[in-house]
Amino acid sequence: MLDEAAWSSLQGVHARFAETHGLAARYQSDVAPFHALADPADPQAWADLAELVGPGAEISVAGGPDIAFPGWEVVATIGGTQFVDVNLRAAPDREAVVLGAADVPEILDLIARTQPGPFRQRTIELGTYLGIRREGALVAMAGERLHPSGWTEISAVCTDPARRGQGLATRLVRAVAHGIRERGETPFLHTSAGNANAIRLYQSLGFELRKRTLFGHYRALA
Repeated sequence: MLDEAAWSSLQGVHARFAETHGLAARYQSDVAPFHALADPADPQAWADLAELVGPGAEISVAGGPDIAFPGWEVVATIGGTQFVDVNLRAAPDREAVVLGAADVPEILDLIARTQPGPFRQRTIELGTYLGIRREGALVAMAGERLHPSGWTEISAVCTDPARRGQGLATRLVRAVAHGIRERGETPFLHTSAGNANAIRLYQSLGFELRKRTLFGHYRALA
């Protein structure tokens, strides 16, 4: 299930956010920029995706191949990693607050300054997002994104550059994980293979490498 985490999410818990055509699916554009295939090695799934997105569209697929199927060209691929919780000390955080729709402008500002990954206007609807404020300003956050049955991805982990080194990201990861564990689910996460600092942090917290993968960026041909 984790091999095709986005597809599993869109076929299950996140079905209300899905636009699906045959063996291809995507999140509504204001929710998340992710596309998914039932099997990234299946040419028919790519043909269905081309019909779903239309000519000239550029899309990203986690776990996609580094070859182009008919009707597609590879724009770029980035090495990625997937980690799962094996020994994380999850715990609530008294300073963490639940973020909502009213906080989205501040969230988008923090995301733009820290670049933890894509975040759209309605991404906050995918799960619980927690933040820490100092002097009224949002300075750190983390939340839930992909949601295959029995699993929840921790994502959007970021801290204002002026507040780094205070352990805020660690506290929020543990707090988000606590909520996931309370539902009887297991946390997992993704990061770039080149993000050595993030990888060291997640391993120190009790996450274990499950697999290496590719994040592929593709363009549908006219």
